[in-house]
Amino acid sequence: MNRRKALLALHLGALFFGLSGIFGKLALAAPVVIVFGRALFAVGALGLFARTATGQERPSWQRRLALAGAGLLLGGHWWSFFIAVKVAGVAVATLGFATFPAFTVLLEGLLFKERVRRGEWAVVGLVCLGLVLVTPNFDFGNQATLGLAWAVLSGLLFALVSVSNRATTRGLHPAQAALWQNISILLCSLPFAWSLLPAVRPLDWLWIGLLGLLCTALAHSLFVASLRVLNARNASVVFALEPVYGIAFAWWLFHEQPGLRMLCGGALIVLATVLSARLSKHSPSVDDLS
Repeated sequence: MNRRKALLALHLGALFFGLSGIFGKLALAAPVVIVFGRALFAVGALGLFARTATGQERPSWQRRLALAGAGLLLGGHWWSFFIAVKVAGVAVATLGFATFPAFTVLLEGLLFKERVRRGEWAVVGLVCLGLVLVTPNFDFGNQATLGLAWAVLSGLLFALVSVSNRATTRGLHPAQAALWQNISILLCSLPFAWSLLPAVRPLDWLWIGLLGLLCTALAHSLFVASLRVLNARNASVVFALEPVYGIAFAWWLFHEQPGLRMLCGGALIVLATVLSARLSKHSPSVDDLS
């Protein structure tokens, strides 16, 4: 794969990740069912890949338990994100989730005793200012504000996944890590989703299937393939376009037209994501993406 094809694969991966909220809104099912279905299809695809790939060692049981814990955080991130989509729409949910770089900066400084640099504090400041602009008011009886709160929680949980992956996925093939994390999500969400599964329409299974196959398994694979040519830090800058893709599709498909204030706030959050990627000391792995 040359650099041009790697960039194309990377943008396609970012596009598929940006479609997560679109498929989540199209699927008229409870968020826990969407989480279960996404993990189900992702496990099927990743398991097939793991069986055909050579030279991949299975993680130890201790490593699997650690991956299961990270998987629970990832499942919580998915669940809160899809609640935000249902409550406030794709645009608000995507922008709220995009706050995760600020949380990552703070968590790494707290948990790993790493000094937070001035540029990283600037990232936190940009995200906070962006959230103020995105939020119409701070009344949690308002659907948009409530949805944004769920989306910010989603960003916090995703940051926890990113930080935990520093310890749980080191030396492990990304597909193996993603597989075991999705198995954990599948098993833990099944008891809550089981009674709701008979009511899921075939069309909804289509959207959930596309979510698991395109936005999880294929997007991860494209990201891994692109990293064979591109630097991971530069690649993460491309993934800062994920909110842009999500908002654009929501505008086109659902007529969720953002106002000038939301666009300005969103621009600040996306800028913060780009700056965070450039300032990061630790290159993100494929398992840090949702």
